[in-house]
Amino acid sequence: MTDDELKALVASLAVAQKKTDEQIKRNDKMLTDKLDRMGITLGNIGQNQGDVAEEFFFQSLIKDNHLGSIHFDDVVKNMEKHRGQIQEEYDLVMTNGDAIGIVEVKYKAHENDLDKLDRKMRHFKKLFPIYQNYKQYGAIASFHINDDAKKEALRRGYFVLQRSGDLVHTESSEHLTVL
Repeated sequence: MTDDELKALVASLAVAQKKTDEQIKRNDKMLTDKLDRMGITLGNIGQNQGDVAEEFFFQSLIKDNHLGSIHFDDVVKNMEKHRGQIQEEYDLVMTNGDAIGIVEVKYKAHENDLDKLDRKMRHFKKLFPIYQNYKQYGAIASFHINDDAKKEALRRGYFVLQRSGDLVHTESSEHLTVL
């Protein structure tokens, strides 16, 4: 192979590599865009399940506003607060004259969700100093919680709320179809 042939080969390889690099960049962008769109879709599924769980526990606590033997007067959904460098969102907050119940709601609870609840519990009175002298209780509410997470929640002194019961509410019209 002559020097000129070698130079031509190297030049053609450089051109081919540049085209390959450009195609990889286009493919990466296309794949990233598709994954972003899928992430939004999958994120919405998770958000929808969370919304269902939150609404279930909200309605349940309206009907029976107790955590264990502690009675609460009211339940508030989706409290958000920002103060200084602290910002939190609280799924459900229950109050009475001297106590606060902070309920973290998950469709499926894991042990790391307890760490989030720990943080929210620490921040609550900093964000809402009006409740400074209130007793503060925490709870994790979930449609499913594995045994290890449940044991850990109880060890940390939290209430554990789970869906249970055998009640099914049935409605029908006057015009039933009988076959």
